[in-house]
Amino acid sequence: MLIENRFLKYLSFLISFIFITYVIYIIISSFFIVKNQFIDIGDATYVNQVRTDEYTIKLADFLTKDCNKNKICEVQAMLDFATKIPYKINESIARSAKQVVEQNFGDCDDKSNLLISMLKVRGYEAYFVLVPKHIFVIINLEDIKLNKKALYVNHKPFYILESTAEKSKIGFPLKYNFEEIEAIVDPFVNKKLVINSLEYK
Repeated sequence: MLIENRFLKYLSFLISFIFITYVIYIIISSFFIVKNQFIDIGDATYVNQVRTDEYTIKLADFLTKDCNKNKICEVQAMLDFATKIPYKINESIARSAKQVVEQNFGDCDDKSNLLISMLKVRGYEAYFVLVPKHIFVIINLEDIKLNKKALYVNHKPFYILESTAEKSKIGFPLKYNFEEIEAIVDPFVNKKLVINSLEYK
């Protein structure tokens, strides 16, 4: 009887230890998910689903394979791919690049996640711009001057990429007032940019 009781005692300790360890793991995992994917924008919370995984790398490499490292060609090829995906409002949280491609539809959140993820794995500096009920991408094309207006963030030029407008080009016109720009976000570090100056010229 003593042996059985001792066995049950150690077994209960082991089960308790495993359970407590699992709970701690869940809490820590939840903290990092919130830290890396959720960001407060005014009274709302934005959830990003950007990825730099193998799927996104292969997709971006495939789309830009004929560009011979020409930046305009690369960016336009990835933008074209995103804009060709049918626009459809997603009632749940934004989806990852792979989900958007496999399901072949997306809204501005979904398609912007796809586009900016591909840009990131190709080494481009790009950010999300959040405005009322919409999100779009801006990109810095170093040493490339286009005959289009750019959004100058802290004196650095960024061209607008609109993933929801069919056949849109690099340098899509800004259709919002500066007061409507709620935040410019780097989704890969999940932080809002500190904006000291903003111009559109």
